[in-house]
Amino acid sequence: MSDTVIQVDTISKLYQLGEISTGTLSRDVSRWWARVRGQEDPFQKIGEANDRTIKGTSDYVWALKDISFEVKQGEVLGIIGRNGAGKSTFLKILSRITKPTSGRIRVKGRIASLLEVGTGFHPELTGRENIFLNGAILGMTKAEIRAKFDEIVDFAGIERYIDTPVKRYSSGMYVRLAFAVAAHLEPEILVIDEVLAVGDAEFQKKCLGKMKDVSEREGRTILFVSHDMSAISTLTQRAILMDHGQVSHIGTTPETINAYLNRYVKKNLIYTAPPSDSRPQIIRAEVKTNLPNNHHTCLAPLVVEIDVHTPFPLRGASISFQVVNNRDQPITHLWTFDSERPMCREAGIYQLRCDIQAFRVYMGNYTLKVYFSGPPGGETYQILEYICPFTVEMFELYREFKWYPGTCTYLENAEWVVKKSATGSSHYLL
Repeated sequence: MSDTVIQVDTISKLYQLGEISTGTLSRDVSRWWARVRGQEDPFQKIGEANDRTIKGTSDYVWALKDISFEVKQGEVLGIIGRNGAGKSTFLKILSRITKPTSGRIRVKGRIASLLEVGTGFHPELTGRENIFLNGAILGMTKAEIRAKFDEIVDFAGIERYIDTPVKRYSSGMYVRLAFAVAAHLEPEILVIDEVLAVGDAEFQKKCLGKMKDVSEREGRTILFVSHDMSAISTLTQRAILMDHGQVSHIGTTPETINAYLNRYVKKNLIYTAPPSDSRPQIIRAEVKTNLPNNHHTCLAPLVVEIDVHTPFPLRGASISFQVVNNRDQPITHLWTFDSERPMCREAGIYQLRCDIQAFRVYMGNYTLKVYFSGPPGGETYQILEYICPFTVEMFELYREFKWYPGTCTYLENAEWVVKKSATGSSHYLL
């Protein structure tokens, strides 16, 4: 007997933008007649790939296009990709919330899905009633649900509110109960979307531990979608990268994460962009390493330079950047505010330099994530991700400091200098 529990065979999903119908009665009749005869929809062929960043010419978009792969029993499969890549659409098809336009999925076993906050709950029913409702949907008897009831409530940590209608729950309480129900009512396949991001850090850690436990000890299959590369790395051994509705890469989790980062990381150490006449923006960013080819020695001074341009005066501007590792985790975050270093109070170009006296991060590959913002709680003018890639080398330092990966998230000391260059002459604003 095959140990494949999910077989996805050329799944595609077509959506029409704007009006739901084809626009004319004759086209609607033609589509209906094609469906009756078991033929392909005559209006599918004009669809475009799902790229949210560009304006298309067609009213039809392929949210998914020819997705094929298999999942084995007991496997924890990660699914990653940028927003709009098609991850949630695929999970909705797998959970039978929506139908594919073409293709087929074969599933062996019951599926419990945690896709959106409140999915599968009736808002007027209490937490207790929803537990029994979800168990009944999965085909469990009342006795089986009662046997699990106390364990579910204890895991969710909402015993005081278990007889309160769930419409009065916060989003965090929703997620706590929903995950506890999905994980404890013994489905063969557990499907989890990004909803765990709603919970607090302690509960997220608890959920990851539970998912690992039900996979390794109970042999259940898990499909896990997340933007948290650390969680994906911790929980999964194999992952899928989705891009514009298609499978871009399938492989081990480290390989897939690297493929994800390499796809979006800008290759140049220096980022540049022309200034805009209409909005404030970052026009240049550079990491100055002490070794050739974007390499840097651990403990050596590191310099980050950021140039911003504003076509009009700003009040309370701030610039900050994160150093991000190859798991997409921010390692350190450094910032400067207008109240500390005057900047952007007049239209023009401002050159910022951040001197890190001793850059103490573990060896590995890193990029910058740069923010250009107004005062706290105000407008964010621009965020740049995956720019200025560089590699940190440790040589023999790890023997002296006994550092290990995953133990180096910290706040770094740094000095900022701001220089205004609006008319060709420059002066420091200290």
